[in-house]
Amino acid sequence: MPVSDVNIAIRFIFNGLGDCNVPRLTMASDEPKAKKQKVSAEKKTESPTKKTHAELSPNSLFGMGNPLLDIIAVVDKDFLDTYSLKPNDQILAEDQHKALFEEMVKKFKVEYHAGGATQNSIKIAQWMIQEPHNIGTFFGCIGKDKFGDILKEKAKATHIDAHYYEQDEEPTGTCAACITGDNRSLVANLAAANCYKKDKHLDLEENWKLVEKAKVYYIAGFFLTVSLESILKVAKHASENNKLFCMNLSAPFICQFFKDNLMQVMPYVDVLFGNETEATAFAKEQNFKTEDIKEIAKKAQALPKVNTKRQRIVVLTQGKDETVCQSDTVETFPVLKIDPKDIVDTNGAGDAFVGGFLSELVMDKPMDQCVKAAHYAANVIIRRAGCTFPEKPDFK
Repeated sequence: MPVSDVNIAIRFIFNGLGDCNVPRLTMASDEPKAKKQKVSAEKKTESPTKKTHAELSPNSLFGMGNPLLDIIAVVDKDFLDTYSLKPNDQILAEDQHKALFEEMVKKFKVEYHAGGATQNSIKIAQWMIQEPHNIGTFFGCIGKDKFGDILKEKAKATHIDAHYYEQDEEPTGTCAACITGDNRSLVANLAAANCYKKDKHLDLEENWKLVEKAKVYYIAGFFLTVSLESILKVAKHASENNKLFCMNLSAPFICQFFKDNLMQVMPYVDVLFGNETEATAFAKEQNFKTEDIKEIAKKAQALPKVNTKRQRIVVLTQGKDETVCQSDTVETFPVLKIDPKDIVDTNGAGDAFVGGFLSELVMDKPMDQCVKAAHYAANVIIRRAGCTFPEKPDFK
């Protein structure tokens, strides 16, 4: 990507921090009574068998992406000044920030969480499902270091089955959340997350067996910048075996600067997520000649698709307005009500939306139920700091 374009991308790249498809749940009506359109059903097939949580098998949901260790702490102004940080900002780490992460751990009381856009969505899906554990599998690259060990521990604590490619050339990716009052200054160091190797991890027999066990696959668009060949291998497997492959547009810069990679994967995409900003950027790059979200969803749904047994589903959030879903027809779903004063942090809400959706999708639930779960999960996450959640969901 040209240097001049990096600033456009910065606030979207890490940890779902660009609200990659955040519904920004501020004002809306209650969930609608929508017709129960099946998301995962093949065309012209009988009604699906509804699965309960207990009937789900481990490794039914597969995710692959950029794992980051979130490091969260309340810091002081001197700390921000030392590293030339603004109180409320999102940046990628530069040379001057290399010592920030270790110093933050030494000077302040920190919390650690397993982060990164795709990993967030997988852990949210697992949280929504609760049991059995290890429904979600996650692949990504980390370093052989202390932060890598902590990340493995934190991922395990969320009951996902994380299998990382561990290498010693780059340190584990981290995202520091430096909190001062109501402000959060975010500094991300992608590091090892950029180093995933298909031949050294995905292709290994024991790892590929985990891929084969899954029935639903999800990869955020950010990973298009890391390992297109890995995405294509998983996407082709899903298509050839009539499984569900899901992808997120993730950020406008993905639609713009990684358009060729995105469009190599698009023919295999069964469920496409995005928000209105990403959708508009995608439409412009695809020459759709419209900024109407419903029309964009319709045109994206109609793009060429390899597995013709399933129609593509397009799910687009648009701020305080309703979520748009396109398959056979277009449907809209109002987001949940929330008092603006109850909103703590919208970072990670887009990842939570996808995680909630996937938690129902993997159980063959109809689209209205998938969207309902998506709105619920995002609504919970924006009431808390970071992509964190209570012990158990209150969702039916």
